[in-house]
Amino acid sequence: MVNPAGERTGATGSGGRRSRQHTGQFEALGLYLADPRLEASVLAVLDAVEVELRASVASADPFVTEAARHLVEAGGKRFRPLLVALGAQFGDPMAPPVVPAAVVMELTHLATLYHDDVMDEAAVRRGAQSANSRWTNSVAILVGDYLFARAADIAADLGTEAVRLQARTFSRLVHGQIAETVGPRPGEDPVAHYLQVIGGKTGSLIATSARFGGLFGGAAPEHVEALAGYGETIGVAFQLSDDLLDIASESAQSGKTPGTDLREGVPTLPVLYAQAGDDSDAASVRLREILAAGALTDDDLHAEALGLLRESPALKRARETVRSYAEEARAQLAPLPENPARRALESLCDYIADRTS
Repeated sequence: MVNPAGERTGATGSGGRRSRQHTGQFEALGLYLADPRLEASVLAVLDAVEVELRASVASADPFVTEAARHLVEAGGKRFRPLLVALGAQFGDPMAPPVVPAAVVMELTHLATLYHDDVMDEAAVRRGAQSANSRWTNSVAILVGDYLFARAADIAADLGTEAVRLQARTFSRLVHGQIAETVGPRPGEDPVAHYLQVIGGKTGSLIATSARFGGLFGGAAPEHVEALAGYGETIGVAFQLSDDLLDIASESAQSGKTPGTDLREGVPTLPVLYAQAGDDSDAASVRLREILAAGALTDDDLHAEALGLLRESPALKRARETVRSYAEEARAQLAPLPENPARRALESLCDYIADRTS
C-alpha cells in the first residue's frame, strides 16, 4: 500500500495538483484546518487515497477498468476519506491501514452512486455523463457491484472487524434505499420515516468512515465510538442542510437550480413539515394545496410554491432541526481530546449551522 507521505510530490507533481484540489474541497465543505501540520497530514492521506482508488478499480478487462474509473476520475469532495483521515488523528494518522480504510469507504460510496443513478434515471453525475447514460443501466449496476466487491476485498486485508463493519454498513445503506423506495407505512410519521432513510442512506457510511479513521489509526475505544456518533449525526445534518439550500438558496450557492427537488416531487424536510403543518393562515393553506399535487412541473405553480416555502413556518422549523443536529454532532465530540483535529470537526458543525441560517 502506498505510503501517504510518499505521495507529496511537490507543487509541480501530481501529488501537488491533488493537494491543491483537496484544499479547495475543504473550503467547499466548510472545513477549517487551522494547523499546518494537520493539513499536511490530511492532505498526505487524501493524495494517497487518490492513487489507490485508481489502482484498486483496475481490472484485466479494459472496459471494466474504464467504467469503474468513470466516477473516480469525475472527482468529488472525498468527504468520507476526509473523515477517515481526521478520525485517524486521534491515534496514529500515518498508520498503514488508514489509507486502505479510506479507500474502502470511498469505493463503497462510489458503488452506491452507480446504483443511485440507475434508480433516479440520472443523466449527469458530478458534471459528467452518468455511467448508465454513457453505457446502459445494466452496465452501471454491474460496475457498482464490482466496486462493492473491490471494497470488500480491500477490507478483508484489514481484518474481520473491517469486513463486518463494511457489511453492516452496506446492509443499512440497502435498508435506507428500500425504505425510501417503499415510502412510509400507513400510520407512520413521514418526517420520522425520512430521517430514518437519511440515517441509512447517508449517515451510516459517514459514521463508519469516522469510525474507521479512529479504529485503524489506533485511537482509544471511547474515542472511536465518539467519532462514529459524530459521523452519523453530521452526515444527517449535511443532508438536511442540502434540503434547505434547495429551497432557500440561489443556484450559485447550492450548485443546482433552486427548487429542483420540489419540481421533481422529492419530499424533503421543509416540504414534509409544510405538509404536516396545521397553520391556518392563507399562505400555509395555499402551500399545502399546491404540495398535495406532488411533482410541480408547471412553472407558475413551482414558482408560487417556492416563494411560499421560503416565507413559511415550515422552513423556519427545518432550520431549527438542522441546527439541532449540528449541535448534537458537536456534543458527540465531547469525549475527544482538545486538538486541531477536533476543532476541524467542530468547524463542520459551525458551517452547517451557518449555511442554512
